[in-house]
Amino acid sequence: MSPSFSSSGGPLSPHLSTGDSVRDKCIEMISAALRTDSEALDCVIAHIYQETKATDMKYKNRVRSRISNLKDPKNPGLRRNVLAGSIDLHRIATMSAEEMASDELKQLRNVLTQEAIREHQMAKTGGTTTDLLQCSKCKKKNCTYNQVQTRSADEPMTTFVLCNECGNRWKVSSSQPLVCVLLKN
Repeated sequence: MSPSFSSSGGPLSPHLSTGDSVRDKCIEMISAALRTDSEALDCVIAHIYQETKATDMKYKNRVRSRISNLKDPKNPGLRRNVLAGSIDLHRIATMSAEEMASDELKQLRNVLTQEAIREHQMAKTGGTTTDLLQCSKCKKKNCTYNQVQTRSADEPMTTFVLCNECGNRWKVSSSQPLVCVLLKN
């Protein structure tokens, strides 16, 4: 068995070595991500190991996730909070990717979530009621539709339809304007 090396290039301290080559390599990588050789590293690895009970893909993926988030130059706060002790070592071992994300990414996710909610509720708010579109689920013709420009201006409008009877939703995106589609029915 070859000796394990720390982030400074030297062998891992004997108290950090676990005897398991996969776990030792993970300690080295997290040590490099945090740029420190502390017993905290072993604690993080131990908590991840307690969660997974093996050094399988789940274990390796969780360690890789911690490493990439700790090394992320757009998220220096995570590394700083772990080193300062603001984030408990057990907590960093069990955090989801969303929880480890930078404030900027969390804000972007929030904006995208709000936009998705707004688009989802668009068919409920307003819209034009028509009996010219038939629901494929209940076969009734009591529908409300909204037309939205979802792509570039030279692309056709996308029509979002809501069946007022059964709540079924679908979208119509065609090269023909909805007026032509409605007239054909």
